[in-house]
Amino acid sequence: MTERTVCVDAAGAEHGKAVQGFRIVSLVPSLTELLCDLGLSESLVGRTGFCIHPREMVKRIPKVGGTKDVDVKKVRDLNPSHVVVNIDENTREVAAELAAFVDHVIVTHPIEPQDNIKLFDMLGFIFSAESQAKNLIERFNARFEQITQNQARPQHDVLYLIWRDPWMTISPDTYISRMLNLVGWHSRPEDNEQRYPTIELSDYVGRVSKVLLSSEPYPFRQKHIDEIKNIFATTATVSLIDGEMLSWYGSRSIAGLDYLDGLGAAASQESAA
Repeated sequence: MTERTVCVDAAGAEHGKAVQGFRIVSLVPSLTELLCDLGLSESLVGRTGFCIHPREMVKRIPKVGGTKDVDVKKVRDLNPSHVVVNIDENTREVAAELAAFVDHVIVTHPIEPQDNIKLFDMLGFIFSAESQAKNLIERFNARFEQITQNQARPQHDVLYLIWRDPWMTISPDTYISRMLNLVGWHSRPEDNEQRYPTIELSDYVGRVSKVLLSSEPYPFRQKHIDEIKNIFATTATVSLIDGEMLSWYGSRSIAGLDYLDGLGAAASQESAA
């Protein structure tokens, strides 16, 4: 078998093995965590202010703005050999600016849980962390197989809220929605041209059995549960959800599968009661 010399990212760009002394800037919070879990924290020279995990490791890494408002000059001053970006998290304009002076802008775009396998493999290959990537793949596969074995879960139509004023949700064509599908929870609306559409809550009264309030990007709290309960009354349960566990691809997806499995099991017990 011929040993591969390149891998292809989500934008179709080829990346070979990084040469010794590579310097990484990560503009994606979940991938900053993944790079650390691949043993690459010492090679991370820049991150966004939203890259908060693993907390002790990222403290020393300079911030270069947010995911949408990257300070390109700060990135340039860090002299990175590689910048890791994501199609949903970062803007096309920033990626283009970075490509003008960074040799490797690695574009990612996981849209379903299984995409984590390719993600682990790609970053493990580029940065010569194959053994760590293999370990993550094995752990992910074991948890994925376990959660998908249960085909008898009760099915639920759910509204997953990510923002307030205006209310915003997710379309089925998102990583979060496909995570929810693993336990038989189907996000509404069923079809929308926008990946993160603005909605009217009243349109979903009687159409969903669960309303899920994500802990990020909007910091939903108990007062928001009470507000939404007044709208949906007894037609749906309303609860807070750990957004990191359901939206963070990368190494956190393994814990995310455990978390999701627990939610599904609790819902099954409620239905049986």
